[in-house]
Amino acid sequence: MDDLSSSHPALARRLEAILRRIDAARSAAGRAPDSVELVAVSKFHPASSIADAIAAGQRIFGENRVQEAREKFPALKEANPGLRLHIIGGLQTNKALDACRIADRIESLDRVGLLDAIARASDRLGHVPELLVQVNTGDEPQKYGVPRAEADAFIETARARFGDRVRGLMCIPPEDEPPEPHFTWLAERARVHGLPELSMGMSADFEAAIACGATSVRVGSAIFGARPQAAPAL
Repeated sequence: MDDLSSSHPALARRLEAILRRIDAARSAAGRAPDSVELVAVSKFHPASSIADAIAAGQRIFGENRVQEAREKFPALKEANPGLRLHIIGGLQTNKALDACRIADRIESLDRVGLLDAIARASDRLGHVPELLVQVNTGDEPQKYGVPRAEADAFIETARARFGDRVRGLMCIPPEDEPPEPHFTWLAERARVHGLPELSMGMSADFEAAIACGATSVRVGSAIFGARPQAAPAL
C-alpha cells in the first residue's frame, strides 16, 4: 500500500494488516502478485470512515444496500477518480437502475427477473457494469444466490444476455461448515465456464479463499471495526 496518511491511524493500521495477510496468503498459495484484490465492505459505516480508508490507499469498496451506497458514493467517486464500488448484497429488481448507475460491479446476479431488470437499466443508461453470479453453495433457504443444481444453466443464461460483462462468481459459505469445499466447488464452476473472477472469502475465511483461487475477498469489520447498531445518518 502506497499511502497510510489516513486521518484515522487505527483504521489505516487495520487496513495495512489485512493487506499483509492477503499478500502472505497469496504468496503461500503460489499466486502471482496483484492476483487478489481487497473489497473493503463499508456498509453501515459513514462516508467519513470510507474517506479515511481512501486516504490510507484503499480504492475498492462494497455496499449491500443500493440506497445507502447512492447517498455515500457519488461525492466520494467524484472526489477520488478511480474509486470502485461493488454492490454485494441481494439486489431487488426495482433497485437495478440505481445499482447500474452507481456501481462498477454487481456481485449478486441470482435470478432471471434480475437479469431482465439489469438489461432494461443498461438499455436506458447505455452501459452495463461488471456482473458476478452469486451461487448459494450451501443451498441455504435464508440466503440469496442461485441453488447449486441450477448454477450452470443460470451462468449460461447470464452470459447469453450480457456476454463478457459477466466476469465471474460469488459465494458466501454456510457459517457452520468448513468453507474450503464451497470455495473449491465455486472455483471449478468458474473454470468450467471460463470465468476469470472469483469473489469469495470474508474476514473469517479469506485466507482459505485465496488458497482456493479467490481473485477478490470482502472484508469489513476487520478494517472498519464493529458495525454501528443502526445505519448511520448520511
